[in-house]
Amino acid sequence: MSKFIGLGTNLPLADQRNGQKILFDALEVLNAAGLNTVAISDFYRTEPVPVSDQNWYVNAVAEIQTDLSPERVLETLHRVEAEFGRVRGERNAARTLDLDIIAFDSLVTPETGPAPHIPHPRMQDRAFVLIPLADVSPRWCHPVTGASLSELIDRLPTGQRIEPLEV
Repeated sequence: MSKFIGLGTNLPLADQRNGQKILFDALEVLNAAGLNTVAISDFYRTEPVPVSDQNWYVNAVAEIQTDLSPERVLETLHRVEAEFGRVRGERNAARTLDLDIIAFDSLVTPETGPAPHIPHPRMQDRAFVLIPLADVSPRWCHPVTGASLSELIDRLPTGQRIEPLEV
């Protein structure tokens, strides 16, 4: 059983930290909050989805270990986003930090119910989630469809640009 969170950023912080540094620092804060990093994917430079004139993102996926419930994990993610200057407003807007629960063991929650929605309801459409997820858990299968990561990656909509970054 595994728990995964997605990490992303495309805006610098007020102190000028940006990109990989923001994500590394966010992982440190999450570890201190009881979301212990087991593995971290490579970092990727990714085009915004949907395509826009925003800055490109830096994205990664972390496998975590925690005793917290999914609801408490989501609260923690939102708190850490706020600590990093995230202002929630328009959907798909640029952000200093974006943290999402991608999957939580084999748990499945309805999209129509209260958050968190697990697995992430749009993960199968996003190269910036699936490709980093394959770095940390290449044998993972979607708990609803049963599709393997390689099958999900093969089905991705075309045109999503994603490039590995040097650490």
